[in-house]
Amino acid sequence: MQEEILRLKKQRNIAVLAHSYQRREIVEIADFTGDSYALAQKAKTSEASAFVMCGVRFMAETVKILNPQKRVYLSNGGAGCPMAEQLEKAQLVALKAEHPNAVTAAYVNTTAELKTLSDVCVTSSSAVRILRALPEREILFVPDINLGRYVASQIPEKQFYFYRGGCPVHARVTREEALEAKRNHPNALLLVHPECPPEVAELADYAGSTSGITDFAKKSGGKEFIIGTENAVVEHLQYECPGKRFYPLSKGLICADMKLTTLSDVLSCCRGEGEEVVLDEPTRLAAKRCIDKMIEMGG
Repeated sequence: MQEEILRLKKQRNIAVLAHSYQRREIVEIADFTGDSYALAQKAKTSEASAFVMCGVRFMAETVKILNPQKRVYLSNGGAGCPMAEQLEKAQLVALKAEHPNAVTAAYVNTTAELKTLSDVCVTSSSAVRILRALPEREILFVPDINLGRYVASQIPEKQFYFYRGGCPVHARVTREEALEAKRNHPNALLLVHPECPPEVAELADYAGSTSGITDFAKKSGGKEFIIGTENAVVEHLQYECPGKRFYPLSKGLICADMKLTTLSDVLSCCRGEGEEVVLDEPTRLAAKRCIDKMIEMGG
């Protein structure tokens, strides 16, 4: 199947975008691998005429927002994101009304519909830098409260308001699990995604995005690492850094939606049989505004 996918990609000028949480056999046939925003940015510079997003729906939407002239397929139509989908448009309208003086900052892990109501988009790696630079003092951060609180702790001079949402996979990690992992691997550095609870992130030697965790582990002089994000990252790092050791922070760090994608799904998309992601132009343009603001501010 991998060989047939590679053949069809070349024949039909298709690029496969694989999020870092995908299985190894998916990453092996991908043209680009990374976090959601990095994939969307790489798509902008690609000469491919179509993309297969091996990830979840909001990621495919982001690629389409930035590449309206190209066809975008979602590898598995059932792959959603509980965090992106837990906040509805009407709820965000109500939250904005409660905090009329606040800038609405949308984590990139949101639907295109929610982005249309947001002032600026942020990633886990750019949120602190962008929100610190905003002139406004009040910030409504949606939807991940754990990431929001982490960002707020770095910018104490500003007032933050939150929606009590988040990633159910990262949020279920406990402080006890982190302490046990550190006891089991006393020489290992703990690298944690800030979507984890604050009491876990405060134990980390490094807290940052998926790409940040990967880069830190590769560049570090350390030889052992506990990885506090989706366990696929543990596998990928072990392949890419065979001289180092990587351990999962928790066996529960598995995203079921990310694991829906199979090689058969990718093959179907390369044959033109998958679900094409389509956004009406008013929604796309409205959602693009907050992404443009992020890019303008160096996100």
